[in-house]
Amino acid sequence: FCHFVRSWLICTSSPVTHSCPISLENFIALGDGGGVPYAPYVTVVLDATAAEMGRVAQSSGTNFVLNVGDNFYFQGVKNVNDFRFKETFENVFTAPSLVNIPWYILAGNHDYLGNVSAQIAYSEISKRWKFPDFYYDLKFKIPNTNVSATILMIDTILICGNTYDAKQPKGAEKPEMAQRHLQWIQQKLGNSKSDYLVVAGHYPVWSIGDHGPTHCLVEHLRPLLKKYNVTVYISGHDHSLQFIREDEGIAYVISGTGTFIDKSTEHQEKVPKDWLHFSNSNCSTLGGFVSIKITADNMLISYNQPHGMMVFQTELPKRKL
Repeated sequence: FCHFVRSWLICTSSPVTHSCPISLENFIALGDGGGVPYAPYVTVVLDATAAEMGRVAQSSGTNFVLNVGDNFYFQGVKNVNDFRFKETFENVFTAPSLVNIPWYILAGNHDYLGNVSAQIAYSEISKRWKFPDFYYDLKFKIPNTNVSATILMIDTILICGNTYDAKQPKGAEKPEMAQRHLQWIQQKLGNSKSDYLVVAGHYPVWSIGDHGPTHCLVEHLRPLLKKYNVTVYISGHDHSLQFIREDEGIAYVISGTGTFIDKSTEHQEKVPKDWLHFSNSNCSTLGGFVSIKITADNMLISYNQPHGMMVFQTELPKRKL
């Protein structure tokens, strides 16, 4: 299943600005990079992943990082001055190529066991930590083209509830807020004319891993992704790397090996066999993340693991509007 090739990503020099729309060519999607709550507050997997992210970000000219939740294991942070911001984030992702770009953040189920509002407030302290609200959207323009991209950063815990160590979330704890969030998602998707439309959340829609498909999202989110021809849904939660695509339709990227690796295929039968294009269940290297390059013609998705290994790569077309 895994085919190792040396990374060959090409450098770009496009700067990131904070105007709207933001300039975009390359970004990294990382999930579940939350370390551990005891010294040294990181794992071997997290250290190796952070080092490889720095190398890839430097060689590719990465514009930003999408951090798709479980930012601090196992119970989030207590307040905006929590030492974990330093020990599990600032002191880990230290490569200049990662320090000098924005990190767009959303919350995972473990973050909700702590103080998510403190993570939002930390945006005022860290120059790279960008977490303006529980959910938000980003608009980008591909340099030297008329091509655009939109990313919705959604809150799947608000929609589906927390897991509390169960396989599946228990259901929305504030149903009215969950419904408002789904209405916001539908409005944003319905109004988007972007050539590439990305939705990012913590829980996966489809997964063959330990947690499997998130039934709540299959019921409530997937119909919206299909209706509005979303390019790709990016998530973490299962501590694996997966690429799933529905019969030439919506693509699903799982990038959840920031801190731990779980090679479980417990729910493989829950995903149609033809939809699963890649899983790291047979890969032996430490950690990993996904790098994405958007051009005027396509979206190139690369699955990277430490020591310069690219284990899977695929392309997605622009949306048909």
